[in-house]
Amino acid sequence: MAARGPLLLGISLMVGACASGPQLPAAAELPPPPASAPSVAAVASQVSMTGPAGQAIGPRQREQVIEAVQAQGRGEALKRQLGAMAAFGDVGLYPGNEAGLLIDGPATYKAMFEAIQRARHTVLLESYIIEDAEVSRRLAALLAAKRAEGLGVFVVYDAVGSIGTQDAFFAALREAGVATCAFNPLGQLDDLTHRDHRKILVVDRETGFTGGINISAVYSSGSLGRHRRAPPPQDPDGKRTGWRDTQVQLRGPAVSALDDLVRQTWRDQKCEGTLPPPPAVPKKAAGEQLLRIIPTTPDDPVNRFYTMMMGAIAASQQSVLLTMAYFAPGEDMVDALCEAARRGVDVQLVLPSRSDFSPVLHAGRSYYARLLDAGVKIHELQDSVLHAKTVVIDGVVASVGSSNLDQRSFTGNNEINAVVIGEDFGAAMRRMFEQDLKDSREITQAAWRSRSLWQRSKEFFARVFERLW
Repeated sequence: MAARGPLLLGISLMVGACASGPQLPAAAELPPPPASAPSVAAVASQVSMTGPAGQAIGPRQREQVIEAVQAQGRGEALKRQLGAMAAFGDVGLYPGNEAGLLIDGPATYKAMFEAIQRARHTVLLESYIIEDAEVSRRLAALLAAKRAEGLGVFVVYDAVGSIGTQDAFFAALREAGVATCAFNPLGQLDDLTHRDHRKILVVDRETGFTGGINISAVYSSGSLGRHRRAPPPQDPDGKRTGWRDTQVQLRGPAVSALDDLVRQTWRDQKCEGTLPPPPAVPKKAAGEQLLRIIPTTPDDPVNRFYTMMMGAIAASQQSVLLTMAYFAPGEDMVDALCEAARRGVDVQLVLPSRSDFSPVLHAGRSYYARLLDAGVKIHELQDSVLHAKTVVIDGVVASVGSSNLDQRSFTGNNEINAVVIGEDFGAAMRRMFEQDLKDSREITQAAWRSRSLWQRSKEFFARVFERLW
């Protein structure tokens, strides 16, 4: 969501507040975490892996991959977390990837534009919000230029998320030969509450991006907490910026999963324009990172990102470091965080101090007292609007994606999360988390107990309607 979040979400809620989605299993229904770390052979037998050429990787090779990732460090935690994932069913992994963190909009847009400039075959973009702003116009010009070179260029945008963008913007793209498609247009009332919240860019099936960053002016100058000596910036369109968000850039076999997802959305939405066959990709590894790509939709019987999170928290023994834009996770996940903290796990949350949609902010704050009493450390990011959705657990399970911890992400949206397995990437995520701590204010038990009656009332009413957010 961006600054139009209250309006956009309000439209969805008024039309279809009672829409159903995947069931979230109660904590009592979830399998218990492994009593101890399973062996490499046991873990390898419980997961599947896909290689650079799309081939299934055999048992012995799976063991070798796990051993290589284990050698990065925290090997016992790695096996325990993989065992916890496998307890929920099929776990598909992609070895041989390169994964890089991109912090805030400027770095993300720079990397995305450079990747598009290098494109030789296809550019596939799927984004909840594409607004008519300076950055979007630069992107549109680049997409049109690549289409003029003969590349296949396809753009999917959410009809509600991009409701503020004039039709002329997308018409200009179509006139340049770029195929565009609105996800669940507003005339389809039955599907209004089903939104496409994903942010995916795939170039040549070789380079992919995903995370929380939309194509929007609010990202133009990065987060204010990282530019404290400068005055609050404005973008060329005059909008206040200062949004804190995270994206991940991928190369390697996992990118094929992102490419396939955009293609599937295009087909499911019956979009106009024929997608070319997927281009051939290098048949060798691009790096050493092991990834899991977790797409979710309201049509899923169970939300796999929710179950992954619940299992990883339950299996955690060292740390749970969570940065979340919209935090209204429900009783069971709060119980899981509290239980982890009580058994000595370092559970720390970086949450927003201000939001473009305040009901979710206050619904999340309604859990603070219970979390603080259990020993969870809560920090609220200052100055910037927090829009990131990241987590790193035990230093070896790190997720960057579009899923918030709220009912809408769990049951109403198409979402996508890239989960990187291993200490190398986990250490980079922890460093990013620690930087965000410096730009945050810790919420203490004493301060929270003395909050005003007005604040308590906002929490109460937000909590009453939490399932709608």
